[in-house]
Amino acid sequence: MNNEFFDALRLLEQEKKINLTELVERIKNAIAVAIKKDYGNVANVSIELDIEKNIFAVFIIKNVVEKVEDDINEISIEEAKKYDVNARVGYPVMIKLNPKQFGRIAALSAKHVIKQGIRDGERNRVYDSLKDKEDLVVSAIVTKIDPQKNNVSLMIGSSEVILPRSEQIPGEVFVEGDVIKVYIAQVTKTERGPKILISRIHPDLVKKLFEMEIPEIKNNIIEIKSIAREEGSRTKVAVYSSNPDIDPVGSCVGAKGIRINKIVSELGGEKIDVIKYSDDFVEYISNALAPATIKCVIADPCVEKSCYVIVDNNQLSLAIGNRGQNVRLSAKLTGWKIDIKPEEALEKIREKIEKKRLELEKQNQDKIQEDNIDNSEELVFDFDKETQGDNIDNSEELVFDFDKETQEIQD
Repeated sequence: MNNEFFDALRLLEQEKKINLTELVERIKNAIAVAIKKDYGNVANVSIELDIEKNIFAVFIIKNVVEKVEDDINEISIEEAKKYDVNARVGYPVMIKLNPKQFGRIAALSAKHVIKQGIRDGERNRVYDSLKDKEDLVVSAIVTKIDPQKNNVSLMIGSSEVILPRSEQIPGEVFVEGDVIKVYIAQVTKTERGPKILISRIHPDLVKKLFEMEIPEIKNNIIEIKSIAREEGSRTKVAVYSSNPDIDPVGSCVGAKGIRINKIVSELGGEKIDVIKYSDDFVEYISNALAPATIKCVIADPCVEKSCYVIVDNNQLSLAIGNRGQNVRLSAKLTGWKIDIKPEEALEKIREKIEKKRLELEKQNQDKIQEDNIDNSEELVFDFDKETQGDNIDNSEELVFDFDKETQEIQD
């Protein structure tokens, strides 16, 4: 192999960030396998490949014997001395092959390994460049759009990554050259190369965008408590600050909506409701259902985290939202099951809850009575058992004493 071969390997190391030491070992192994096969499955082959000194040599190793029985792996002492004057019976001798004898084999083997090495090096480079960006939002440039599968090829730095259709916001349209934000959800190594999962619909995309645009969140002055999202349509974000001087909602929205509008723009116009979190479930649920005005929230005592929300008739459709979206997102945001009812249903709801409460009380009382009966039966059983035992013992004592007294009188 000429100097161009060695120069090409060094160039690969620089441009493709390929581990040259590993690549050289793989080339040597591939050539060794090819030589063994071409020379009748010879047992031992040695490859010398020194990138720094531009040295490449191939040796077949045979055992020196007095009588040759295996032409492939054995050699006579007379023949061995042609290659090594110090050759001795019982020791191996290295036979250097002429490049003309293996040149084509070595070139094909090296070419295949180098191609595979380039692919592996590229995969490793992609993995290394994105592993540290896992769980982050990054900018990406749209480079290609698959018209059949609707997958989008993106360049993140110098790495090409696919944004699958399933991770795109419904209805959004991309044009080559667009710069978009994506969330890197997962970076793992597999046998087929790195697996990179990027997303535009992941809930953490919204969270990370808030952290990027709102310094108070990044600095932990304001905390995002919960996010409920229907990607491409609407998102609700509950925020909280322990500092009474901080308005968490106003800080996130920004002057004239400048902060929230940047996030909305990044999400392709997706509506975002920022609501104030509260430990008081009534206040929290009322805030979550905004912009509807709530008259009252009544918790169902028989079902955990379930409530009825009463609104005026003119607020009913607003509270429920288009196709139930507002109440659905509010329930997801708060973790409560929410049943929206008009004002005229309030009395029936109270009667229903009172009936449930009385039934629950009766069930509890019945259970207590059953437990008391069970306990009293145990007490009666124990008492009778002890009493019976005592009576037997006492009767024996009484009979004995009576007989004794009778005998004394007769005497």
